[in-house]
Amino acid sequence: MSDLTKQPANDPAKDAPAAVDATPPAAVDPRLLVREQGFAGYLGDFRRRVRGGELGSLPVVIGLVVIAIVFQFKNSSFLSADSLANIGVYTSGLGIMAVGIVFVLLLGEIDLSVGSVAGVGAAVWAVLSVTKGVNDWLAVLIAIVVGLAIGALHGFFFAKIGVPAFVVTLAGFLGWSGLQIWMMGNEGSINTPSGSLVENLTGYYFEDKAAGYGLALVAVLAYAGSLLLDSRRRKAAALPARPLSEILLRTGVVAVIAFAVAYVLNEPAGARGLPLALVLFLGVLLLADFVVRRTTYGRQIFAVGGNAEAARRAGINVHRIRISVFAISGMLAAFGGLFIASLSGGATKNLGSGNTLMNVIAAAVIGGTSLFGGRGKIWSALLGMLVIQSIQQGLNLLGMASEIQYMITGAVLLAAVVIDSVSRRTQKTAGRT
Repeated sequence: MSDLTKQPANDPAKDAPAAVDATPPAAVDPRLLVREQGFAGYLGDFRRRVRGGELGSLPVVIGLVVIAIVFQFKNSSFLSADSLANIGVYTSGLGIMAVGIVFVLLLGEIDLSVGSVAGVGAAVWAVLSVTKGVNDWLAVLIAIVVGLAIGALHGFFFAKIGVPAFVVTLAGFLGWSGLQIWMMGNEGSINTPSGSLVENLTGYYFEDKAAGYGLALVAVLAYAGSLLLDSRRRKAAALPARPLSEILLRTGVVAVIAFAVAYVLNEPAGARGLPLALVLFLGVLLLADFVVRRTTYGRQIFAVGGNAEAARRAGINVHRIRISVFAISGMLAAFGGLFIASLSGGATKNLGSGNTLMNVIAAAVIGGTSLFGGRGKIWSALLGMLVIQSIQQGLNLLGMASEIQYMITGAVLLAAVVIDSVSRRTQKTAGRT
């Protein structure tokens, strides 16, 4: 037989081409790769972000360190317990107002009325509590509600009528200043009663050391708990999560800062303890940060600030977001006005005037909130106010005139806006926007 006849018949199964798996490989989240590489991965990712223009809070943190070193070198009392307590207290009122401005800036808008709304809030409290004899707590609540209503009115004209926010709040700045002067009457000022709630806003200190250390411990535990809870949720959803080593490192850094501040406020000679004003300011920061980062409402604010038309097409009630944000700004402005009244010893015709508005807006921008909307953090208010107040405190210790403080603050504000503009341009060039 020939070789051909000896060959077995062809097996179709063997001759058929191998099946090709058309399923594409699963995409790997780049954040997962970074976390798998450990700290080297984070360092490389940090470098890429910086080269891409994502600077975050890095410039302001570096600025704070430089400010502390320079003024401590010039005057050794700059980092003393009394000096740091003054920075914390004087930061609180304007810082609370700056939180409201951060909300507005996230929309890409501006609120020029916060100074006059702060004055109206203080005037409402003073007239009701001191002149009319209304319960102190009730008078404070009414003053805050009045601020909320004023902000909502601004938001209504902006969102519903279509008047630019700049014009609405500028008109509010003028109009509410007039109302403030009218409410204060001929005398022009109403002193804060001794022992009143408003006086205690900036005048009360927790002298018991357990208060300062206890607050530091609670803050550290709460921070660690939030990181662990977030990691657990992400793992349950099969998403990249922070490794335990990173959580421990972050918690350790926060613990060092928190307990160092508590130590300085409690232990050195002349230390007065933990200021109530600082506790209230931190409470406002934590609550606002939770709303912005952890709620649907907060994500809608970023969406509207990034692209209002796209947010509208996605089903977001843009009018409601805008009105509510301006209401928050007005409410926090009135609350901050009570702190200013506490520091100045009472409500006056010109409370909230001068450089109040500029300092509040400058704090939000210096802290890292973009003027162009859609980018920023609530903690910008704290960082920015620390920069401004640290500069003022340092220059006061050196005996510098107020005009020097204005010029330096203006230069810092300009630098912050320049950094923000360059950062956005770099991100656009790098394809990160």
